[in-house]
Amino acid sequence: MSEAPRPLAGKVCIVAGASRGVGRGIALGLGEAGATVICSGRSTRFGYRTEGRRETVEDAAEAVEAAGGRGFPYVCDHTDTKALYAFSAYVMRRFGPPSVVVCSAWAGAEGFDGARQADGTPFGAPFHERSLAPFEPALESGAYAALATARAFAPLMTPVGAGLIVVVGFDGQGRPLGDIFYDLGKAAALRASQLMAADLAPHGVTVAHLSPGFVRTERVQDAGLADEATETPLYAGRAVAALAADPAIRDHCGASLFVADLARRYGFTDADGTQPGRFVPG
Repeated sequence: MSEAPRPLAGKVCIVAGASRGVGRGIALGLGEAGATVICSGRSTRFGYRTEGRRETVEDAAEAVEAAGGRGFPYVCDHTDTKALYAFSAYVMRRFGPPSVVVCSAWAGAEGFDGARQADGTPFGAPFHERSLAPFEPALESGAYAALATARAFAPLMTPVGAGLIVVVGFDGQGRPLGDIFYDLGKAAALRASQLMAADLAPHGVTVAHLSPGFVRTERVQDAGLADEATETPLYAGRAVAALAADPAIRDHCGASLFVADLARRYGFTDADGTQPGRFVPG
């Protein structure tokens, strides 16, 4: 039996928010393609874990190894610029310039139980009937984290004149996303990706926004919503791997890309062999 293709063998990839969810799925997809993946996030076996959850960056790195890549854990808060510069220095010193940087960090859903937000209000409650407290993490862990992460690593990529930066979010294509803070957080991340793309395109670095569907993450399962989800986290991972292996990747610079569309373009499937279509929010 021939070995599975490893189009990203030797490529250094960074995935922010890899402890769980879509970030971990992306790390696994890159690992399948043979990449060296630095799995970063806040949750570690040896200290802090987001909301006390079980998933860690060490788990993600081991899963990358099992998938066929090389996995390395790194504990980092991607809203902390000092920590990010220490991270970029570590990557450059140990691995050299990264080929792929993915920001899938998102803390806007922390405390959400599937029905109510951390402040006790239902998802989608009118803004004038609730605290503004959830707005800050939605912006900080979305657009700010993406911008800060790109700011830390882009200077390593521009001298090479190549590379891919992916901002993971959700593009509702003008439809309301059900909750004002969630909606604004995702819209800001999308716009940040477009503006970063304009700045980095002249240097050969591609920035794209990636929109998965309703993903069957650990949080979604814990909230009892697994049956409503349309895809697994690996679907997004295979999308990023396909993009990273595309010699015409610069054609996507500044684009908002949908995992479902990329599956049909590149021919990959989800974990169960299917190709789920675009998720349309109700």
